[in-house]
Amino acid sequence: MYVLVFIVGIGWVQQWARLPDILEWGVLLGLTLLLAYRRYWHLCLLVLGAIWASAYGAWCLTDRLANDLEGKDLSVQGFIVSIPKQTEHRVGFDFKLTHDNPGVPSKLRLNWYYPTQSIKAGQTWEMTVRLKKPHGRGNPGGFDYEAWLFANHIGATGYVRSKPEPRRIDTAFSITRYLAVCRQTISDRMDELLADSDQLGVIKALTIGSQDLISRRQWEVFRLTGIVHLMVISGAHIGLVAGGVFLMVRWLWARVGILAVSPQNPAALCAWLAALFYAALAGFSIPAQRAVLMLTVGLWALVWQRNTAVMQGLLMALLVVVLIDPLALLSVGFWLSFSAVALLLYISAGRLGRPGYWRRAGKLHLSMALGLSPLLLVFFQQISLVAPLANSVAVPIIGLLVMPLSLLAAATVFCWPELAYWLLWPVERLLRSLWWLLQQLADWPPASLSLTAPPWYGVLLGTLGVLLLLAPKGMPGRYLSPFLLLPLFFVKSDKPRYGELWFTLLDVGQGLAAVVQTEQHVLVFDTGAQYSQQADMGETVVLPYLRYRGIATLDGLVISHGDNDHSGGASSVLSEMSVSALYSSVPEWAERSGGLYCAAGQGWHWDGVEFKMLSPGPEPFSGENDNSCVLQISNAKHGLLLTGDIQRTAEQWLVEHYGAALASSVLVAPHHGSKTSSSAGFLGQVRPELVLIPAGYKNRFGFPHAAVMRRYKTMHINSFSTAEVGAISLKTDGAAMHVELTRKRFKKYWMDYRSER
Repeated sequence: MYVLVFIVGIGWVQQWARLPDILEWGVLLGLTLLLAYRRYWHLCLLVLGAIWASAYGAWCLTDRLANDLEGKDLSVQGFIVSIPKQTEHRVGFDFKLTHDNPGVPSKLRLNWYYPTQSIKAGQTWEMTVRLKKPHGRGNPGGFDYEAWLFANHIGATGYVRSKPEPRRIDTAFSITRYLAVCRQTISDRMDELLADSDQLGVIKALTIGSQDLISRRQWEVFRLTGIVHLMVISGAHIGLVAGGVFLMVRWLWARVGILAVSPQNPAALCAWLAALFYAALAGFSIPAQRAVLMLTVGLWALVWQRNTAVMQGLLMALLVVVLIDPLALLSVGFWLSFSAVALLLYISAGRLGRPGYWRRAGKLHLSMALGLSPLLLVFFQQISLVAPLANSVAVPIIGLLVMPLSLLAAATVFCWPELAYWLLWPVERLLRSLWWLLQQLADWPPASLSLTAPPWYGVLLGTLGVLLLLAPKGMPGRYLSPFLLLPLFFVKSDKPRYGELWFTLLDVGQGLAAVVQTEQHVLVFDTGAQYSQQADMGETVVLPYLRYRGIATLDGLVISHGDNDHSGGASSVLSEMSVSALYSSVPEWAERSGGLYCAAGQGWHWDGVEFKMLSPGPEPFSGENDNSCVLQISNAKHGLLLTGDIQRTAEQWLVEHYGAALASSVLVAPHHGSKTSSSAGFLGQVRPELVLIPAGYKNRFGFPHAAVMRRYKTMHINSFSTAEVGAISLKTDGAAMHVELTRKRFKKYWMDYRSER
């Protein structure tokens, strides 16, 4: 109990918008002494946890890029610590500095565009880089990249400059660099042996923790079938390696006959070293840390003949992880990993009888799916209904066949490549067969369930309900479990009332994506950019936000024009969401089934809200930007104007054809605030109270342009940029308009929230 209270104190700090000042530090320390003196140990440990997390967080914040170095060319020396990720025109990697540079953090995340040299993990380089502070996209329901960077101790992101030319250098030996070289070597050898296999990414994920080659479709299937946990090096994988090494060494030691030392002692040592090396190859992820720590406790008890309870070992591992790195609580893997092990112990302890394998396996996987559902709904707003069946098949195949053969192959790629190939051949066939089955399950319509994120009380009641449901028969109050689960699965999502308009301009970096809600209808305007075959803003921002809001279908989708930063995520949205009407100025989208070309004069009414398409007109403009769909949305008092990437020519046309009818309370800045748009005549007719600017943080175009910002200020127009405040949400009724800034609302102490407004 004391361990859990201490961890609650650490978790409490991760919700703070800022860290304590000097006076507050004194209060916390004094309170700790007072509580210890009065022997209120639970409260004392709670405050101690907060103090430790605050001190650690403050120390981590010192290893970030200095303000005056942002955007400047800096010379750094270090080595590539991660396996580089290759996309179309760039290579991304993590870079560990070997020489101190004042104001430059010790770990960077870099991109190298159009590299002229081969880039491998473990290589040491001297290079010139241009850096910026850690910054993530701020969207409700989206992945918190900024928190991920902070938890992984990455103090800046940036890119490699081509001039001066980066050069390879020599540096002193380090264990971290040696492990990076080992991972890269195994990766390269597997590339040679299985060059054309679509299962190569899965094999690499299981052996060296590299997931870069797993396709988007594979991740989608793994998510829908609930086996994502098998695609990362977890405690089960490390336990399998340690168990195999332990049994083999014990058998060999007993055959050698050196009985002065008990066979289990060298077996335990070798098993621990094997687990440690395997966890190091995986980058010491949270599940790997937990597994190694629990294994350490178990092997220590075995060697010294101590009777240590498994739950005690789990709590010791939990305590050590958060003591070493309190930021581990920011990782989803932390919560899922420790919760899964605790749940496994809960459902297996104190049970009588031994049912058959399939009944036992089915009950186990069903219990795990139910038990983890509260966390899955909190983090992903989605649970897999076929997970018990998929895991019943996938766990033994991967655990008993794929994993051992893959690890043996990884161990022999250095000295016996032919044997490695013949070990990987059956692995590849097994994974192909498993992939076929998983696809059939994923394509089944009710394969997964998407729900609105539950409130905090729903999570607490749901967790209690799950524990009662999985408790042994005869547990008092067990019949209450279905009622306690109701707040978890039946969440009433907020919706506008009749005549109200809710609008969210999403933070998709340098691009545009927006969601419009009325009482019974939802429209998405643009979908952000596609950056590679593996990543686009539709998949990573738009869909998570829609799931967060409990939206399962779209009544309208507008793709304003063909530029990638507006249309790149459309395919992902269309593949997952049913769309009733699709509007675009681009044939690729407008000529699809159910599609229409945007045209001035189109209009419709939804729930007391009027939608008017103002442009393009009958005569197309010469530039694609000016042919963007322009949509005006209005209710009884407020108006909203979405303009895509139009520039002065289209703005002038709109002024000539609509004049004062352009008046709108809110304007989404044309062309991200470029100097070729937001002309004075156009702004004079729209007369917005507020301009919303969809722009990327420190984008290379310099949007919004300084001249445009001066124009807004001169005309007394307030403005917000998604680069500074994250997603911007507006709620309008017949009287007032309420503005919510995501980075302000969800401010955390590690975030760099800046707004002069």
